[in-house]
Amino acid sequence: MYTKSFSLILSSPLIVDSPSSSSSSSSSLAVPCFFSPTSLKPSSASLPATYFHRYSHPRSLKSSLAALMFPENSVLSDVCATGISGVVAFSCLGFWGEIGKRGIFDQKLIRKLVHINIGLVFILCWPLFSSGLQGALFASLIPGLNIIRMLLLGLGVYQDEGTIKSMSRHGDRRELLKGPLYYALSITSACIFYWKTSPSIAVVCNLCAGDGMADIVGRRLGTEKLPYNRNKSVAGSIGMAISGFSASVAYMYYFASFGYIERSGWGMILRFFIISIASAFVESLPISTDIDDNLTVSLTSALVGTLLF
Repeated sequence: MYTKSFSLILSSPLIVDSPSSSSSSSSSLAVPCFFSPTSLKPSSASLPATYFHRYSHPRSLKSSLAALMFPENSVLSDVCATGISGVVAFSCLGFWGEIGKRGIFDQKLIRKLVHINIGLVFILCWPLFSSGLQGALFASLIPGLNIIRMLLLGLGVYQDEGTIKSMSRHGDRRELLKGPLYYALSITSACIFYWKTSPSIAVVCNLCAGDGMADIVGRRLGTEKLPYNRNKSVAGSIGMAISGFSASVAYMYYFASFGYIERSGWGMILRFFIISIASAFVESLPISTDIDDNLTVSLTSALVGTLLF
């Protein structure tokens, strides 16, 4: 039964009757699913209870639609959301670029502050976008443009001293073709494949808040090294797990307030905790240094998040 229901969900929007409507005449609100080319009304008897718990609550629907600038025109709303989010994201990059040029902070500290800040600020803008595939693709344009930017800077096609200083360890433009490029790729992938879901929160929060704080805490308090990796510290790994977990829980409540995910209490919090612990452990392994922790942390968060959620 569920197989048949799932295919119906993918091919049609969910029609939720207004609470004030009667059985004979109802005003309906169409909420697009990831793919919604038609307008069929699925039977409530044939759908899993968790599906209706997530999508059919009137307050959740109203909260979700309230963030859209033009609820009746999703394309125009997503275009405007892209413009606003792009201005916010690139303003943050510009700000840290200026800080890097002026040498106000240590270059390594600026690099990690950029690492923490950009992704977390970007997903704050996600409620401005529609909840379907269209919204995900529009939103992914922003980190996608940053992928192109990293490639152009890293290959020397054009120069931006502030960006290079704020995103590289040693001021070498070629470093942008590794960590910063993988960072942008990870956020773009989370945006497209896990749009407004719990795994997307786990990926972005552990990559940005977790991995960023691991380096900051490790450099200042990391006197005791890990026995299996002398380049990593106990304090850094603990700092990463706590920061990634704390950010995940904060964004869980933020997304739940718009009705995108269930606010299921301690069960969901425990799952986020497990993901953060797993990500911190993988980040501490020597393979993360050999490959790049921006990739290993993101892949771990995505894999474990997919299994748990």
